[in-house]
Amino acid sequence: MLRNIDPILSPDLLHTLRAMGHGDEIVIADANFPGTSTGPDCIRADGSSASDVLRAVLSVMPLDNFVSYPALTMQVVGNPDAVPDAVADFQRIINETADNPADVQGLERFAFYDRAATAYAIVQTGERRLYGNIILKKGVIG
Repeated sequence: MLRNIDPILSPDLLHTLRAMGHGDEIVIADANFPGTSTGPDCIRADGSSASDVLRAVLSVMPLDNFVSYPALTMQVVGNPDAVPDAVADFQRIINETADNPADVQGLERFAFYDRAATAYAIVQTGERRLYGNIILKKGVIG
């Protein structure tokens, strides 16, 4: 155990977050997301919600403030303007926790999958709410 580190941040996840560089992206995915087959390393966090993992990650990782949208979510198929409960929760957590709060931006489903395939890693959570997926771009510590 470590002080002031959220216990949701497993050794594997902490190592990944520390190894990432500026501009690298990490996916926090729901239980339905194809985490293992998408491509990057998949870190399992089955006992945690995507919201809890997001809060823990943002407690140690800065968001990139050199891009317009450092937080991307998956749009609802057939209704891209809808804001699912999970996405509304993500925005609230970003506003409260991130060092550089930013508005989340939606990506079409297959564009989200393509972007996730180029990420540094995927954290597969036990999130059961639909559209509980978010991509975060790592910033710098000044």
